[in-house]
Amino acid sequence: MSELITAELVDLDLSATTKDAAARSLAERMVAAHRVTDLDGFLADVAAREAQMPTGLDGGIGIPHCRSEHVNAPTLAFGRSGAGIDFGAADGPADLIFLIAAPAGADDDHLTILSGLARRLMVPEFTAALRAGTDPRAVAALIRGEEPPEEPEQEQVEAGKQEQEQEQEQAETATKAAGGTEASESVPFRIVAVTSCPTGIAHTYMAAESLAAAGRAEGVEVTVETQGSAGFKKLDPAVVAAADAVIWAHDVEVREKARFRGKPLVDVGVKAGINRPAELIAEARRKAERGEIATAPDSDRASGSGDGDGDGNGSGADHAHFGVRLRTYLMSGVSYMVPFVAAGGLLIALSFAIGGYEIASAKSVADHFVWGEADSWAALLNQIGSAAFGFLVPVLAGYIAYGMADRPALVPGFVGGAIALTVNAGFLGGLVAGLLAGAVVMAVQRVPVHATLRGIMPVLVIPLIASATVGFLMFIVVGKPIASLQNALTDWLNGLSGSNAVILGVVLGLMMCFDMGGPLNKVAYAFAVGGLADPTPGSLKVMAAVMAAGMVPPLAMALATTVRRRLFTKTERENGRAAWVLGASFITEGAIPFAAADPLRVIPSVMAGGAVTGALSMAFGATLRAPHGGVFVVPLIGEPFLYLLAIAAGTLVATALVVLLKGARRTTPEAAGDAGPDGSRVTVAA
Repeated sequence: MSELITAELVDLDLSATTKDAAARSLAERMVAAHRVTDLDGFLADVAAREAQMPTGLDGGIGIPHCRSEHVNAPTLAFGRSGAGIDFGAADGPADLIFLIAAPAGADDDHLTILSGLARRLMVPEFTAALRAGTDPRAVAALIRGEEPPEEPEQEQVEAGKQEQEQEQEQAETATKAAGGTEASESVPFRIVAVTSCPTGIAHTYMAAESLAAAGRAEGVEVTVETQGSAGFKKLDPAVVAAADAVIWAHDVEVREKARFRGKPLVDVGVKAGINRPAELIAEARRKAERGEIATAPDSDRASGSGDGDGDGNGSGADHAHFGVRLRTYLMSGVSYMVPFVAAGGLLIALSFAIGGYEIASAKSVADHFVWGEADSWAALLNQIGSAAFGFLVPVLAGYIAYGMADRPALVPGFVGGAIALTVNAGFLGGLVAGLLAGAVVMAVQRVPVHATLRGIMPVLVIPLIASATVGFLMFIVVGKPIASLQNALTDWLNGLSGSNAVILGVVLGLMMCFDMGGPLNKVAYAFAVGGLADPTPGSLKVMAAVMAAGMVPPLAMALATTVRRRLFTKTERENGRAAWVLGASFITEGAIPFAAADPLRVIPSVMAGGAVTGALSMAFGATLRAPHGGVFVVPLIGEPFLYLLAIAAGTLVATALVVLLKGARRTTPEAAGDAGPDGSRVTVAA
């Protein structure tokens, strides 16, 4: 197994002044060491990881890192900056920069080494030695975990630590001998914690070490489960059962959450576990004293909200900004609804292709089905698709509630969604029903109950009370007003024409292309597919505009990499070939690699193209009955030739802007590979 870091990968006088330049300077050392095969491709992966969450840590540390197919051996490069480089840490710039490169299929042994480094970064003596080192070979050995020759000061530190440990052991022995009250008070407060980050290489293990160290300082027993890239070893069920509280410091889904149900929970981002462990432990103790019980949702945390720290006061979902929480709840419902949309919508679209639009009024195939008739098969597909579509609103409501208050909220959420259909409140009714169900369940969960009743609360008491409450509200209080609003919205869509339709198309196009699969994209898509549950001419136009605009970003990037190849790296050109198929299939996410590598040029360009496409689609009066499929459902599109023209126009606009903006930078991939003395890119005339 090759060494993780060598002297050639150490720069004790890093002159770069920006994080991108620092990453490039250190990555060039990896290329020279034959650890990285494609400099620009690797840097694009580093930038994509950096876009998920800043990698700066308190204490002057920056740890840009990623897993990449352009890495052939797990590698670590270290740079020490005199001036400091901003990596997004709250306390200022970093002077110790570690660039961690892991292969796409990194083995557990190397990941264990990387996790060991992450833990040692939490030890002040280790970082002090890195700042004082003058020999790259000694610094590389220190990072590898090899013992360098101890200096007199270091020997004194070690001697002091040994004396402290001996004194602590003597104090513990005396306490045990004393017995009585002192012995009973020595039982520590027990916390179990889970740490995880998007890459699972560095932050995961640094948060674990930080929490464990803070626990030792506070006299609290902290046991941590790291859910990193090397997999995870579950905490002993007995340890979880005996714990007094739980801390989740994570930016990706915590696996097997049910193990921790029924205990006080502090739910924050992974960097809060690194930067503020003592505060989290204190909050866990306060929650345990108040008897608060975990009600955290099972939905994924949003990874793109700054450092993900939360506020340190408990659940990130509970205490984040209201807009962030609302978006998380709605995205939970939409993510579960989309498969029903895709399956049901495509089945219905296929039935129309076989039997025409009048097939929707065919008799039930349970009563009349002829094996040899195409119309019977079309009716079968239509009725299966309609059955799937019938679940849209209940599933949306159920999983919005689930995102807010976990499994006990599923029943009242589904009930509220079904009632929304009954009172003709439609898609908006489902949204409101889900939010009401989640809120009611969260309120009931806050009511203190005797320990003997806790076992039946989530399966009997909460669903019963919450379903009755939500049902009353939907039938008697809010159902009819929402139904009136839904009807008004439907009438407005049906009456759209001229400039009003064009403006709506522009807005939808901008939303579809801004974050390419993110929250705004999903909101626009959910708005469109909600109209397909009870299709009208207006809602079919909206669906057409949304899908057309969503196809533009990948198609534009594919075209740009074809017409001006020299403006893109080898990796981007390869991604461009795949983007043709992704764009044609209405998979907007195909443009994400380009946006992550160059967001200031790519995102505005594709937004402009999407706005043009959305506006033209609405102006042309194109309609669409299928919620997905891209060019493969063109036979089901009203005004298909004008529809394709709208897509082509938006693609050309986005391509022209991308080429113009990248050309203005006048940088070629060859030039991008050459760095100036400060690590910045060298530009040449085009």
